[in-house]
Order: sequence, then structure tokens, then C-alpha cells
Amino acid sequence: MRREKFSEWIFKRFPIDLQKISEMWEKVFVKEPIPEHMKNWFFALGATPLVLFVFQAITGILLTLYYVPSPDRAYESVRYITEEVKFGFWIRGLHRWGSNLMVIAVILHIVRVFFTKGYKAPRELNWIIGSFLLIITLTFCFTGYSLIYNQLSYWATTVGTNMIGEIPFVGKFLLLLIRGGIDVTHNSLIRLYNLHIGLLPTLMVVMIVLHIVLVRLHGVSKVYPDEPTYSFYPEHFYTVLQIMLFLLVALSTLTIVFPPGIGEPADPNNTPLHIKPEWYFFAVYSVLKILPLKFGIWFMFFVLLVFIFWPFIDEILLRRVKMKPSLHYIVGIAVILIFLFFTVYETIKY
Repeated sequence: MRREKFSEWIFKRFPIDLQKISEMWEKVFVKEPIPEHMKNWFFALGATPLVLFVFQAITGILLTLYYVPSPDRAYESVRYITEEVKFGFWIRGLHRWGSNLMVIAVILHIVRVFFTKGYKAPRELNWIIGSFLLIITLTFCFTGYSLIYNQLSYWATTVGTNMIGEIPFVGKFLLLLIRGGIDVTHNSLIRLYNLHIGLLPTLMVVMIVLHIVLVRLHGVSKVYPDEPTYSFYPEHFYTVLQIMLFLLVALSTLTIVFPPGIGEPADPNNTPLHIKPEWYFFAVYSVLKILPLKFGIWFMFFVLLVFIFWPFIDEILLRRVKMKPSLHYIVGIAVILIFLFFTVYETIKY
């Protein structure tokens, strides 16, 4: 009697048709038609947030080996990682700068999709998923910054969660959910930590998978109807690899030139003179300073809804208001200029 091979034993218990899987892989990924304009680096930024997310996941897991999410040990554990753990400052620097570059990469990708109208039917759902990916990315940054538990991060968390409490309809619920009470306490740090390493990564992975699946199903939108295409592999695949290597070099360089700081330990009884969020929240921060808080929160909530559902709003404007296509570019440029103005203004203000 012939002895059964291990491979035969496995395939009897996992009856998978490898040939069909190979054919599907080649059709969906290897030979996927990529529009010619994707050879331009700016248009190839879609893979950049994914690469950065992988970097963030790896460095984040390494940081959790030493980080202790408690008010009396959080700051000290960050100091220990930065100053005593071998290559700790480098790992933390990669994570810190990676979060900043990920925000930039997601924004640039959204800008590219907006100006090329890559959100048009049948890709509206992918725009909505992409907008939620930006929201999740910013939430990642907010929760991660709070975990340092130094003076600035503690009070930025206090002010930030106060603003969350003013969100229409769900603000009070979210405030209590995040803080675990009325004030920022031990429970707040634990919950922010769990959000950062548990809920947010899960949501991010689900959204990324849905985003990629929809891109594969609908294909990358063409700038011109008769635009030529080329295969995903090897040309576009090698472009992604080059982006990955460039990002690793850029992150390492930023970490060495601008190493992550620690600051002063959090002191709930001593409010800093100037409390400012990270740069990616400067525009929101400035608007809320200019407008009355309640009205400002409602205004930002309205802007967020317009951003999420822009594909449908754009279609309505084109059909019913007969908006000229050129106005689409004016709206986009105006939003970018406002964002840049407030970001630069708050950066150089103090």
C-alpha cells in the first residue's frame, strides 16, 4: 500500500483548487490593467498609506513590549523606550514620523482622487470608505499622542475630548466612552490605549480590505476615456517597492535628524500657557477659535458630512444647479489653501 504524501493529506482536509486560486490571483493582481497616468509618482500614492500602516503596525507592536498604560508609569515607560532600550529611540521615531507621513499620504491620495474625479459612479462607496480611513488615521494620531502622557499631550487630550463632547447627537456619549468618566483619569488612558491598539487597527484593516477589493472590482479610474493601460506586475509593483524603500529611508532620516522628544511629565494641576494640537488639527483648531464653540462644532460637522458624501453632492450640483465642471477645481483649491493657511499660521504663531 502506497504511503500517503503529506501534501495529499493536507489537500484532503483543505480541498482547495490551487489552479483556480492562481488564475484568479493572476487576473486580479498580476495582470490588473493600470491606467498610463499611474506611472506618475503623484498618482501612485495610493499604496503609500498601506505601506506606512504596515510600518506603524510593526513599530507599534514593538513599542507595546515596553509601554505601560497607567498614569504613574506611562511617561516613565516612554522615557525608558527612548533613552534606554536598544534602538528604542529609532523605533519610536519611526512610529512618530510614520504617523505624520501617513496623514500626509492619505490627504494627498484624497486630493488626487478629488481632482481626477475618481469618486464618480460607480466608485462613490470607495470615496466614502476612503474618507473614513482618513478619520480613522486622525483618530489613531490623537489616541497615540495622548499615550505619551507628558504635559502637552495630557492637556491636548483634555481639550480634544472636550471638543468631542460638543459633537452633535453623540458627543456626550463619546466623551464618557473615551474618558471613562467626566474627567481625564486613569480610565481615560486605559481606554485610549485600548482604542489605539485594539479597535482602531481592526477598523483600519477592515476598511483597507474593502477599499482594495472595490478598487480591484472597479479598476483604477482613467483620466481619459481612451487612456492606454499596463499590467500591475512588474512595473507598478516595482514602483510600490521603490516607494517602500524611500519611505523607510525618509523615516529613518527624520528620526535621526529630529529624534522624538519626551517633554515634561503630565501635571493635571498645572495648565500650560499654550495648548495646541498636532499640525493636522490646526485648521479645525483655528476655526473653533474664530467661531463660537457650539456653532463651530456644528459647522465642522457639516463640513465633514459634505466631505464624506461629496460624490452625491457633486452629482446633484452638476444636474440640478448646472454647476460648471471648472467650479469643482475652484472648490478643491480653496479648501487646500484654507487648510494650508491655518496650518502655517498656527505653526509660526508661537
